[in-house]
Amino acid sequence: MAVHTSTFHISTRGMCDIHDITHQIEKDLQSTGLHAGILCVFVPGSTAGITSIEFEPGAVNDLKKAIEKLAPTNIHYDHDARWGDGNGFSHVRAALLGSSFSVPFSQGRMLLGTWQQVVLVDFDNRSRKREVVVQIFGE
Repeated sequence: MAVHTSTFHISTRGMCDIHDITHQIEKDLQSTGLHAGILCVFVPGSTAGITSIEFEPGAVNDLKKAIEKLAPTNIHYDHDARWGDGNGFSHVRAALLGSSFSVPFSQGRMLLGTWQQVVLVDFDNRSRKREVVVQIFGE
């Protein structure tokens, strides 16, 4: 059994900016030479999340609309009252989505569905340079 950890960075615009990171994760997996196991994708911080979706404009827009309904940008957040940074909604959104996503792999390939991609969603109210951590456990 082996464990490999790698990182990469993505510049984001915030405000529910969604990036397909599947290709980079596949590249990281293939560089390990591992054949079977599980990988975990993680974004450090409390205003971004990782999930999977069919990365096409319709589904991406639908996700953005659903997130806006769950944690609207235009309501009072106690976090904003305490810190004054105006990003209370981004903390709630990130908590709902989660900061990591796990994917099994076999024969050196992630076992994603045909139309399933792994995405990073930046909820903050400003541009960021996000670090993404990929940890791969396998043989």
